[in-house]
Amino acid sequence: MADIVVLYPSPAIGHLISMVEFGKLLLTHNPSLSIHILVFTPPYSAGSTKNYITTVSTTIPSITFHNLPTVTLPPSLTAAKHHHETLTFEVLHLNIPYVHQALLSIIASNPTSKIIAFVMDFFCCMTIPVVRELKIAPFVFYTSGAAVLALFLYLPTLHNSTSESFKDLKNTFLNIPGVPPVLATDMVLPLLDRHDKGYDFFLQISINLPKSSGIIINTFEELEARPLKAVTDGVCLPDGLTPPVYCIGPLTAVRDGGGDGVNDNNYMKSQLG
Repeated sequence: MADIVVLYPSPAIGHLISMVEFGKLLLTHNPSLSIHILVFTPPYSAGSTKNYITTVSTTIPSITFHNLPTVTLPPSLTAAKHHHETLTFEVLHLNIPYVHQALLSIIASNPTSKIIAFVMDFFCCMTIPVVRELKIAPFVFYTSGAAVLALFLYLPTLHNSTSESFKDLKNTFLNIPGVPPVLATDMVLPLLDRHDKGYDFFLQISINLPKSSGIIINTFEELEARPLKAVTDGVCLPDGLTPPVYCIGPLTAVRDGGGDGVNDNNYMKSQLG
């Protein structure tokens, strides 16, 4: 009986590679695991993943990919009118029943095994409730650093502290725990206008993020001691509980002679040693 870990990356090739490298890391520590990765087609050009998926499937038998059905966005949602993040969130929301079906299919196809964890990309946090319904532990894999994680955990607090959009808070600095003051007008583009659909999606993610069983982040304490302390001490969530945070960095990928992504931890250590 092999335990199963299901991974759910967002569609961009960089996020897919990060999730695959995390799967490889899990297999390094527990070779008996079976890794299942749910993938889907984004509503915009996010870089071709076909050759990469084929290579990984061929070289690592313990990793299986599942293609979710393609969803169609309404005509009112186009890349010309909306941020890519907004389009991605829309697809992820429509994907929720397909994720549920995929998990049921994996369970039915592996009657002697158990899904011990569902690890989703930060952008996929709206999937947490359906994962919990199936009594599977949901974890969030955050591919960026701890400083930005601190920002998103604190976003609901910032949202409740003002009724204005960040773009309208001229010369105002935002005090985010563990992070140097940030000029409000320098916030990431989808967060500048609180009436933008992308802003609402990010806010909902920030609200759902603490409902996970844990946050896995591609960093290490020596690199980001201050923001990590703010996150783990719970300062970024003054009105809630912060889930456990697991630092697994530096998790990187390089291209070898054959063009495949490989874990670079040993290479990094050799260069620093």
